Amino acid sequence: MVDRGDARPQAPARSVRVVHEVPYHAQWESAELVREIVDGRLEASADPRWGQSGAATAEEYAWWSWRLCGVACLRMALAHWWGVTPAAMALAGECVAAGAYLRDGDSLRGLIHAPFAEYVGRRWGLAARARELTPEEVSAEVAEGRLVMVSVHPSIREPYGPEPVRRGGHLVLAVGATDTALLIHNPSGFPGESQAFARVPWRSFGRFYAGRGIVLGPPAVSSP
Repeated sequence: MVDRGDARPQAPARSVRVVHEVPYHAQWESAELVREIVDGRLEASADPRWGQSGAATAEEYAWWSWRLCGVACLRMALAHWWGVTPAAMALAGECVAAGAYLRDGDSLRGLIHAPFAEYVGRRWGLAARARELTPEEVSAEVAEGRLVMVSVHPSIREPYGPEPVRRGGHLVLAVGATDTALLIHNPSGFPGESQAFARVPWRSFGRFYAGRGIVLGPPAVSSP
């Protein structure tokens, strides 16, 4: 899919108020340590819960943990609909096998939306579709019972902060919408501030949003 360039998405025109009670998971096993890890005050390999990820070593966990935002979003969706939370590294390995991650030595390309959506549908039975979406369409999908993995800049954790240098590069899960804001679960959000049900005003959302995402839903609530 192609980024929308400098086009600025507009806020939803219609009023919606819905919040889905989705369990939260960070892309690091210790959600309370995310600020210290992101700020560089704690190495990810020092996360005391790294073993819960399913990684073979702390070093493997540390390398993958910075790249697991999409996996974290999927874990949240699976916990919400099916009541299961597979280990992060198990899901990451399946995504590699499905072509949703392309690894070349120490570099990783991903998460690649189309093969990821195909994998989610085939492996987990969720309705999944990679597509471009306006903010109004994101809001409508959430209002109709679905969750949306949206591509945003990581600095969305501070929606009133400086203008990001680009849009996209990080995935968060849209779990609610009101007439004034999108509610997200941010896998790299800061505890007590921007992790679960973090409020991003529509007027700020376009500064971070790349205009594309992955719509997730159970088969009975599939996207048209």
